Amino acid sequence: MKKIYLASDSKARKKLLAIAGLKFTVLPSAVTELISPGKLSYAKMVEHNALMKARDVACRLTKGVVIAADTVCVQNGSIFGKPRDLVDAHRMLRRLSSRPHMLYSGLAVVDVETRKQFVCHEKTKIVMDKLTDREITAYFKKVSPLDKAGSFDIQGKGAFFIKRIEGCFYTVVGLPLRKLYRMLLKVNVSVFGVLIFPLLILSGCSTEYNIATKQVESYYYSTDREVALGQNIDRQIRKEPEFKFTDDPLELQRVREIGKKIVAVCDRKDIDYHFDVFKDEEVNAVSLPGGYVYVNSGLIEKVSNDDELAAVIAHEVGHIVARHSIKKLQASNLYSVIMLASVATPGSTGGISAAADAAMTELLLGYSREDELLADQLGTRYLKRAGYNPRAMIDFMNKLHDIDRRKPLQPKNYYKTHPYGADRIRVIKQELGEKIGFDDYINTEDVLHDQKL
Repeated sequence: MKKIYLASDSKARKKLLAIAGLKFTVLPSAVTELISPGKLSYAKMVEHNALMKARDVACRLTKGVVIAADTVCVQNGSIFGKPRDLVDAHRMLRRLSSRPHMLYSGLAVVDVETRKQFVCHEKTKIVMDKLTDREITAYFKKVSPLDKAGSFDIQGKGAFFIKRIEGCFYTVVGLPLRKLYRMLLKVNVSVFGVLIFPLLILSGCSTEYNIATKQVESYYYSTDREVALGQNIDRQIRKEPEFKFTDDPLELQRVREIGKKIVAVCDRKDIDYHFDVFKDEEVNAVSLPGGYVYVNSGLIEKVSNDDELAAVIAHEVGHIVARHSIKKLQASNLYSVIMLASVATPGSTGGISAAADAAMTELLLGYSREDELLADQLGTRYLKRAGYNPRAMIDFMNKLHDIDRRKPLQPKNYYKTHPYGADRIRVIKQELGEKIGFDDYINTEDVLHDQKL
């Protein structure tokens, strides 16, 4: 196996490679990095620096593979590299915590013997809590900022004040591992033959603070891949005779205008949302990864007003904000299916169609009761923010329950996987700050169904 050299003395990069199971030798580069892009973009600047470092080390060797990287932090056109001293670090971190910024990491791999070289970059958006001078001073007493771009570390105590990131976690650390894996394959370094890396890295890592669940969560699929998955499922739906779209322009306009108002106040703005209407008498609605919401015309006929329709749409947007669909798919052992469905192109056929169908089928089976309750909570919040009557969530829920109990059970019924009505009403009341009574904790369900499917 080819010997690997790391052209960096960065503790974080060394630790990442060690955790990944790679055996390597540290051989720092002596090149002078560009500190200003000039006519280059920020992405091209870090690529240039990484490649110059890799070439510098490669020139000293007769064989082996060299890995080099470079990271800069950018905010409002200003570059924040490694600080000169603690005063500079303090100033830097105070500014970065005041508004979102981008981390660019350039990556280069050079095969010394074949002279093959590969270079790329990754970028990640970071949103921090606004830090006080006292907090920054306390942080620097525990963590040295002088060897870190932007003066903070995401893999250590710096994580305490990072509100969320949008992109690859390892880009912020300074070594985009997924792209490194792909580049090493190109120089015949088969270190992952025994699958050393977890699926998180292989599939495009994304570690983010989810404002809906109030937790830091890891996704196998980046936002870009989630959007691509939704696009391809939507494309496949439009090919299937089972799914017919409404030919009523007023009905479609009504749904989209309400959807637009809900999206304007929701907690997730990193994607575009799409609203459509199925020509289907079933009282049903469904959401897909990446911002796709479909409401059945049968459901629209049952609502009494825009508030109730907005309740349904807000509930589905809540699922998207919490990324319930992508988490459900990645927990369903459909890894290869999702990967295939999320890289499809408009002209793709065959296995791509089957993959999109499999993903859609899984989503139509419904979410967990916990996910449904959270979507109710978020939907109620968004209803109120958008100016609709938030109690319409309870009104339509009761209507759904009455419809559901008077008809045969359906495989794709909207109410099928939802929690007991009492649970849902309690969650909604809690969100609205209303008093919770004893009856709100009693789960009963009047069953009038014809149980034949």
